[in-house]
Amino acid sequence: MMLEPTHNSELPPIPSKRYFTIGEVSDLCAVKPHVLRYWEQEFPQLKPVKRRGNRRYYQREDVEMIRTIRSLLYEQGYTIGGARQRMSDEQEALTPAEVQTMARECIVDLTKAQALLAIEE
Repeated sequence: MMLEPTHNSELPPIPSKRYFTIGEVSDLCAVKPHVLRYWEQEFPQLKPVKRRGNRRYYQREDVEMIRTIRSLLYEQGYTIGGARQRMSDEQEALTPAEVQTMARECIVDLTKAQALLAIEE
């Protein structure tokens, strides 16, 4: 009988891949697949890519988010509603450095788009 890790620090490292199947995420996060599907309904931020036959493909950010949700529920004792609120609060609260970085990235993207449009004219 295999015991599930009690803390996220005991979970295996996340491999450097672009996409993960629900089975892989289940193993990486020590959460059963049906729980992952349930969390998708409860946490609007969690949206894995769905491809052929409604197969789910999670990205690294999704796996990290699942580990955060797992920690909130299993380690910190939050309810689903409390964890959902905590996740949305954290998503809204950006540090000034994060805002500045996002602004710089937008400027770079807009400059590239402007250059592309100038080429087409």
